Amino acid sequence: MEVNKISGIKIGGVVFFGCMFIGAGIGMLFNAQEIGGAIGMGVGFIAMGVIWAYYRQK
Repeated sequence: MEVNKISGIKIGGVVFFGCMFIGAGIGMLFNAQEIGGAIGMGVGFIAMGVIWAYYRQK
């Protein structure tokens, strides 16, 4: 149980940062880095929460 919890936390953190940087990169394409970063953070927090919930139930 403990191994899955640690893995879920680590995976969730990587997914969060990945979403944040993808959002910032898309924002750079449209010359709106702040908006892209904010959208990426929002998607990242949602994805991180889903991953944590998935590994918590296992």
